[in-house]
Amino acid sequence: MSLWMSGRRALTITMGAGAMLLGGAAIASAEPVPPPPPPNCTAADLAGVSTGVTAATSAYLFTHPDVNFFFTSLKGLPREEIRTKVLEYADAHPQVRAELQGIRQPMVDFRNRCGGPVLPAE
Repeated sequence: MSLWMSGRRALTITMGAGAMLLGGAAIASAEPVPPPPPPNCTAADLAGVSTGVTAATSAYLFTHPDVNFFFTSLKGLPREEIRTKVLEYADAHPQVRAELQGIRQPMVDFRNRCGGPVLPAE
């Protein structure tokens, strides 16, 4: 086999590989592009909303020592027991439930607008 044939074979293989790559790119680009997220649904927006809700929750708990004590007392309990106790507490203290739901509302609004699971309103 001559050097010229080896070069020609290498060129053919290279061109074939290139055609396969370009063909694959054409197929990949034929897939629909996902729509952009709704406005104000970026990771930065989520972080900002989460930070605001967290800060407001902290302020609420510091200014309501009895509520702070209740939630602190749940540490270390099994998840199902925590859920039961929180539901019982919320039923016995509807004003606290309403105030905490109000604090949490921006996160609920964000998840409704931007998609994603909304956590239970315990």
